[in-house]
Amino acid sequence: MAESVGEVPSGEKEFAESTRRIRDIIEFPEINEEEFERMLKSASRAYGGPLPHRTYSICPETRRVVPALIWENDGKVWITKRCPEGIITDVYYESVDQYYRFQKWKFDFKLMSTNVENSGVNCPFDCGMCARHFSHTNLINIVLTNRCNLSCWYCFFYAKEGQPIYEPTLEQIRMMLRNAKRQHPVGANAVQLTGGEPTLREDLIEIIKIAKEEGYDHVQLNTDGIKLAFEPELVREMRQAGVNVLYMSYDGMTPQTNWKNHWEVPLILENVRKVGGPGIVLVPTTIRNVNDHELGAIINFGLNHIDIIRGVNFQPISLVGRVPRKERQRFRITIPGAIARIEEQTNGAIAMDDWYPIPIAGHIARFFEAFTGSRYYMTSHYCCGAATYVFLDRENKRVVPISRFLDVEGFVEYLESKAEEIEQWESMGRLQKLKLGAEIFMKFRSFYDDKYAPEGIKVLDLIKNAFMYGNYDALGKFHTNALFLGMMHFMDEYNYDVERVERCVIHYAMPDGRTVPFCTFNVIPELYRDKVQAQFSYTWDEWKAMHPDWDYHRDKYIRTKEFVERMKNSELYRKTYIDIEDYFGLNTR
Repeated sequence: MAESVGEVPSGEKEFAESTRRIRDIIEFPEINEEEFERMLKSASRAYGGPLPHRTYSICPETRRVVPALIWENDGKVWITKRCPEGIITDVYYESVDQYYRFQKWKFDFKLMSTNVENSGVNCPFDCGMCARHFSHTNLINIVLTNRCNLSCWYCFFYAKEGQPIYEPTLEQIRMMLRNAKRQHPVGANAVQLTGGEPTLREDLIEIIKIAKEEGYDHVQLNTDGIKLAFEPELVREMRQAGVNVLYMSYDGMTPQTNWKNHWEVPLILENVRKVGGPGIVLVPTTIRNVNDHELGAIINFGLNHIDIIRGVNFQPISLVGRVPRKERQRFRITIPGAIARIEEQTNGAIAMDDWYPIPIAGHIARFFEAFTGSRYYMTSHYCCGAATYVFLDRENKRVVPISRFLDVEGFVEYLESKAEEIEQWESMGRLQKLKLGAEIFMKFRSFYDDKYAPEGIKVLDLIKNAFMYGNYDALGKFHTNALFLGMMHFMDEYNYDVERVERCVIHYAMPDGRTVPFCTFNVIPELYRDKVQAQFSYTWDEWKAMHPDWDYHRDKYIRTKEFVERMKNSELYRKTYIDIEDYFGLNTR
């Protein structure tokens, strides 16, 4: 079994080993020019219209904006585009039933402030954000560095030896944070510090403090966790400075599927436990035929460490760059495909119907705004992401998704029916407020079924407090008793849908002052990520002159054979991976 020893982990050998055996391949349907044109003429055009639906995409070869069709075939949803070199098809959503179920929760919102003057007519080639954008920033990404301690073979964003170093100044970071806060009518209040590997910055603690000074309630650090395994003091300092979440790469349960940090994870969890946080969200990049057979086991792992692991956020792979059709058929997986595997691998404990699209939170947001003044509209496209919460009933060793004891859809529909009354909250007298509040929460109980709720957890009180107060502390207490499960599928050149980009809620701040959606920043790097960062990078010689004691190779992590052997034989390793409960009958031991 691959162990990545004696060298900087890159994953190349492990990936080659994983892909020797192909379990299944997606067969793409054939469609000719005449069929494409016929469907395009009759396709719906308004956002959320029935299939077939007309949108726009980008050509992987010429990078031109081209007409695209989203359509149904064999129970799946496909995206087909007409490029100068011919027709290109890819899978868009692996379940048409789930597509329509999620579609009904679409939510429209209009961003009123923009930071470029472009009209958006050339979307996605004039991002900034422009007047054509429909969503405010739910999460602002700030790239702190392109230095990294790993050398992942597929990574397009770490500096090779001799290449320019991108590392924005503290002043630039503060400016980017402030720009995201200025969005109207809703400014960003969550930031992700990312890279490269952000823990390589010596001033990381100062950067975290700056984010808190600028009014960010939620600060999460996107990391491989390697330094946190060996520097417990850094974990303590980050927690004290204000990091709320470690957004940590975790691709599988074995050294082969999780070659990045399998051997280091036990130490990371131990160091986080010692200082009582931050909470950890595991982030598996999900790839068909590589690690999609371990999704249930990853959730089981999170439940076994629920005292510090707050969630698992699966990210179906984005196949950026030129990817041949046969490779896309082998590796492509979409949100419904991943959820179907979870249902199978958890023996139905977490099923397809337990998940909801991200924009359902937009409907709930009107309630929060009226009751608490909080404004936070998750208004992404209904195909961008999905989520649920699961509770662990330890006494009965069962896992209970929130939808099994709470009629989520019924409750949201009820809130919408009361929307006008709720929105008059501020103008109401004290007695009227008490009466409406009591009515809502009495009604809330009718959507809740004690019989199916997990024992030992006062879920009703947690939900009531989260809704009543809507602040970070109330939501935090909810998270410490539940495991968040999420899916976020970022796009690439082959499944690119301009309609999704227009509603993107995860954005990058750039040092030239612009704020750019995730799926333009990374999918069209020559216009955004690479171009702008090249403008603000230091040449290799400039960086060396500024940091005369720095050495490229000292940034890199080398996993030794001695370390792996020590971990294999340790009690900590057993407690982390082996001596754990099997909540789904997975035979993980």
